Amino acid sequence: MSTAYSHRLNQPPKLKKDTMRVIPLGGLGDVGRNMTVFEYQGRLLVVDCGVLFPEDAQPGVDLILPDFDVISDRLDDIAAIILTHGHEDHIGAVPYLLRQKPDIPLVGSQLTLAFIEAKLKEHRITPYTFAVKEGQKESFGPFDCEFVAVNHSIPDALAVHIATGAGTVLHTGDFKMDQLPLDGRITDLRAFARLGEAGVDLFMTDSTNAEVPGFTLGEQEIGPVLNQIFGRARQKIVVASFSSHVHRVQQVLDAAAAHGRKVAFVGRSMVRNMGIAADMGYLDVPDNTLVDVRKIDNLPDDKVVLMCTGSQGEPMAALGRIANRDHRVSVGPGDVVVLASSLIPGNENAVFRIINGLMALGAEVVHKSNAKVHTSGHASAGELLYCYNIVRPKNVMPVHGEVRHLIANGRIAESTGVAPERVILAKDGHVVDLKDGVAKVVGEVPNGYVYVDGSSVGEISEADLKDRRILGDEGFISLFAVVNSETGALIAGPEIHARGVAEDDEVFERIRPEIVKALEQAVADQTNRRDTHQLQQVMRRVVGRYVSQRLRRKPMIIPIVVEA
Repeated sequence: MSTAYSHRLNQPPKLKKDTMRVIPLGGLGDVGRNMTVFEYQGRLLVVDCGVLFPEDAQPGVDLILPDFDVISDRLDDIAAIILTHGHEDHIGAVPYLLRQKPDIPLVGSQLTLAFIEAKLKEHRITPYTFAVKEGQKESFGPFDCEFVAVNHSIPDALAVHIATGAGTVLHTGDFKMDQLPLDGRITDLRAFARLGEAGVDLFMTDSTNAEVPGFTLGEQEIGPVLNQIFGRARQKIVVASFSSHVHRVQQVLDAAAAHGRKVAFVGRSMVRNMGIAADMGYLDVPDNTLVDVRKIDNLPDDKVVLMCTGSQGEPMAALGRIANRDHRVSVGPGDVVVLASSLIPGNENAVFRIINGLMALGAEVVHKSNAKVHTSGHASAGELLYCYNIVRPKNVMPVHGEVRHLIANGRIAESTGVAPERVILAKDGHVVDLKDGVAKVVGEVPNGYVYVDGSSVGEISEADLKDRRILGDEGFISLFAVVNSETGALIAGPEIHARGVAEDDEVFERIRPEIVKALEQAVADQTNRRDTHQLQQVMRRVVGRYVSQRLRRKPMIIPIVVEA
């Protein structure tokens, strides 16, 4: 496999006229933030524009966006943004890109566009949208695109075939090969074969489940398990899933109707998305099954099902707030909570924390590890093997996954006969050029995480996050002293205030004489008498050394010296 993980690459050369350039800006190394930019003849085509959800090591961060810097001065060159499906990791960053240029055309299936339009409405952006469906062919600038039906955990997902004078690309988006999907819409392998016969120069394939042997469990296997859980439950049932997982919500609605229960949607995104799906006919709501969450208090617990967000342990989502007893919905002994989702890598601790919290309240928690209540929306190794044999691509570039997933996917491609040097293991920011049927990494552009923190976008740096981690893990100490502006003599202090460092602040009384002594010695040097910065550093060093040796901690220390 061709890889360049170990070292920094140079800036890419100027793009030649007969070459197509591929720049992944997200999704290679993480499960999320999916975005790829294609360039040909001076025009750009963007495929997906998603978000990544933060981990525990990124405190206070709401979302992580792709880095748009490489295209921010070329927004007029973007022919279109193609959205393969409506999950947040593929559409969630669109509002932040359209803030810079609202009239960039958005291309996708009807349901995908409906989801993004509702999201953009909250951002007060009215987009230009262009709906497509499987089998449709459209041109966007110099890019001739054909859309192919693929099966995923959300309806209306599409793969896209991109043809230019420099070569062809087949980008699968997220997909699997469920042969008996709930909506009857299977991945169109006949189209894959037809495109393969014509020649696919670069095959960009979903890698999320490349380490999983065999085939992904079919959606129809989940319904009977949910039905069994609903049948034995004697009190309230809470089901958590992604707010866009229409298939799973459909199964919950069907099971609830079969057992005479009412379903209430909980969480703004769940209410919004399922309302859209129902209005467009993608969600079949049984008669007299759906109720407003505000009316559940009037129903007995054994007649209630709550369908909510928060399956990934998000603290502000409905399930997290329920576990923290910070929601109008409560759970207790006898209630059943079903986590109908897979664990996104990096979210394990947050999810287990919520499971423990729910069980501490007395609820029974059913999840993928102890029951078949969820199946993945991604192709496992056996399915990927089939696809490589059907398409027979000249070059392969695994996408959508962590490094281990990309490597596993590349090995599958090699096992089908793709030459190792034709398997491109790229990372975000790498620049891949396609020319004369050969794809290779030619350079790298700056690419980093862009953090959304409240209303700020891109203002939080890694240094800020490091400070937050120190504050959360090690605590905070403030030091305050007043010195005479003429003589430098200590007038007041030093005052020591600590948070999260020691149980009793009296522990710092022992160090106060040492601080005074160190300040007096520093003031004795005439050059330091009026240099308050130097005096602050003296206090920082004395306290830092003491806290490290005595308490085995490395807190954030903020010293302040004032002249009077």
